[in-house]
Amino acid sequence: MSSAEWQRLDVRTLWLTALYLLGLVIVAGVPTALLLLQGGVAAWLVSLVVGGGGVVLIAHGVLVDWVRWWYTEYRITEERVERRFTFVFRTHKSVPRERVRNVDVNATIVHRLLGLASLRIGTGEQDMFGKVSITFDPLGREVAQALRADLLHKGHEGPEVELARFNLAWIRYAPIAVTTPALGAGAFGLVMQVSDWFNLQVAVVDFVRDLFRELPLIPLLGVIVAIGLVLGVIGSLGLWVELWWGFRLTRQSGNLLVRRGLLTRRSLTLEERRLRGIEVVEPLGARLADGARLDAVASGFTVSIDEQRNDPRTLLPVVPKELAHRVAAEILREPMTPTEAAILTPHPPAARRRRLVWAVGAAVGVALVLAVLGLLLVEALLHLAWISAVVLIPAAVWMGLDAYRALGHGIAGEYLVARQGSVRRSTVALRRDGVIGWVVTSSPMQRRAGLVTLTATTAANHGGYKIPDAGEAQALTLADRAVPDLISPFLDVKQGVGAAPRQAARQPTP
Repeated sequence: MSSAEWQRLDVRTLWLTALYLLGLVIVAGVPTALLLLQGGVAAWLVSLVVGGGGVVLIAHGVLVDWVRWWYTEYRITEERVERRFTFVFRTHKSVPRERVRNVDVNATIVHRLLGLASLRIGTGEQDMFGKVSITFDPLGREVAQALRADLLHKGHEGPEVELARFNLAWIRYAPIAVTTPALGAGAFGLVMQVSDWFNLQVAVVDFVRDLFRELPLIPLLGVIVAIGLVLGVIGSLGLWVELWWGFRLTRQSGNLLVRRGLLTRRSLTLEERRLRGIEVVEPLGARLADGARLDAVASGFTVSIDEQRNDPRTLLPVVPKELAHRVAAEILREPMTPTEAAILTPHPPAARRRRLVWAVGAAVGVALVLAVLGLLLVEALLHLAWISAVVLIPAAVWMGLDAYRALGHGIAGEYLVARQGSVRRSTVALRRDGVIGWVVTSSPMQRRAGLVTLTATTAANHGGYKIPDAGEAQALTLADRAVPDLISPFLDVKQGVGAAPRQAARQPTP
């Protein structure tokens, strides 16, 4: 697919833009039309304003997209990937082919209807403007797939080995995710918003009040919470199906490839040579159901908010923990995943006390805020205050103890292993040769308790992984065992840890 000739994106982009804008016009135009009609505006005038405005918006959008399409060109040669735009201002983006690290192909449902796809080429690097990447949107589906194969495999695709495949039984983990209550609350907000469009908000509130008029306050709150949870479960199931339907994790020619999505199909790649380890993530609900998900620890990843749904670090959704560990071992090409093989060293009892203080303090704070608001505003909040105290304080004690039990660190072969968290328990296995430095910090409260936070800095993901509230001696001993002689010239165990962070670093492993 390499060509020295400049080419344009697919001309069907004009249809793509027209369909997107048509959807926007319908979503925004229908409520607007209803409000105008309810306000006494004549139907012919509403049709003229809303319909004419929609036509103008679509025509303007298509014209702008035509300019973008006509003046945007790209080419992929043996040496470089280039894209240029020459209209009023000139931009020219160029990336050497040897720096291409991932090529992701995405297709929304509108893309798929038109036989199109979006191709994003990433280098895993950053400049002053953000991540160095080039996006071609849209291309023909076959063109995008051929370019992906050419850029990743240089035209020589090896056999594809399947590591994991979609299993509908995994959907049982969707309702116990933290998104369930959030989606339930969002459903209430959506009902109120839609009813406001049709000027029925007061009627909806009156209907709910009449329906539950006979219920006392506390049972009424229970009914509202139950309805919200039911709506949240439905939303979580739908979101899970959209994100993970048709999931496949495969290995091909030194790359890990994740394919997933129902309406929007995603094809995400990760170079294995960038892999620095694996992270087993156990959200609280999934952990109680013996589930876990897998995230890659790889160099060159910085994921923005709008890219989180396409985050290539997530290699496996929440699945049975045994399966997660088995797939992790296959990804790392180890007989047993280091997250299972490592014997973790517990942290001092002072770390338990800190977690109990944080958790119980947060629960008491919530109850106090509700109590104050109840005294000042609504008496019903006083009931919520004592209910919160009765429910949250025991839960906080359990979570504090659970968070302490999770704390641990160790070494398994070539991997440094660290675990922490209760609501989100994370066990990370980081290649020791991927550690490029150490940061040792100690707050005043930690110094009083004889604790430190040890951070293994790395070029992967967030730039470092913390081992919080470890004993001074055990943290420094771990650092010296994991990467011998890196930290000893910078820190003297006998002198302890000062108020300022201490750092030791080396050149990253290529």
